[in-house]
Amino acid sequence: MLKSIDQQLEKNGITTHEFSELLIRLMDYGVLCRDESQKEQLLYDRYLRLEILVNDYLSMLHIRVQHDTRFQFIRLYPPGSEVPGMVDENDPPFKAGLRSRLNKNEVELVLVLRSQYEKALREGQVDENGCATISLEALNIALKNLLKKSLPVNVTQRKDLFRSLKQLRLIQYRKEEDIESGEAWVRVRPMIVSYVSDQVLDALQPLTNTKDTESTSEGAVDDAEAAREEQSGPSIFEAETAS
Repeated sequence: MLKSIDQQLEKNGITTHEFSELLIRLMDYGVLCRDESQKEQLLYDRYLRLEILVNDYLSMLHIRVQHDTRFQFIRLYPPGSEVPGMVDENDPPFKAGLRSRLNKNEVELVLVLRSQYEKALREGQVDENGCATISLEALNIALKNLLKKSLPVNVTQRKDLFRSLKQLRLIQYRKEEDIESGEAWVRVRPMIVSYVSDQVLDALQPLTNTKDTESTSEGAVDDAEAAREEQSGPSIFEAETAS
């Protein structure tokens, strides 16, 4: 098998080191977006040249690949998870790669980002890359309306929260200093749709009309996560509930 891999790499003008770099990056982050950086553009283009080989290699590990050619991103799914649209069958490492676990604050923000992305879709407010641009102020208002929560007041916690979702390639923003000031605008990637299904999104809608604050917000996250697990089974979207 190794001989066959070497032959295909040589045919495509790719070294074993470059092939290894691509696989390590994919399995470390679990996601690759061409417009994220020059590095990811290089790796994405390399994947296009080796798509069959990479997919065959990962399939032996029962890892499935979602490749969105329109928005140019790749996402890996661990064994046993459901892939949207598919029939069942030099950077620092980020968390646990394929099964990175989101904490409660991250889950809440992802849910609200998905809700705001859906709103932007309905209003036709997405760019040619399928991204929706949302202000931190609008996000904070949406958090209060949907989950009766707010973005962290502590600057370090807020930066960590947004950095985590940026590393998952769910959002983009220019500078962390903008996150500190609260004046930033973030681009929500279309990949958010595969993180939060329509079923989970529907579970959030009744919350806009409820007056129960604390118990409602706690139940919303639990219900939404339960709906996600029921739909998809084990997946990258595994939240750690705060004690």
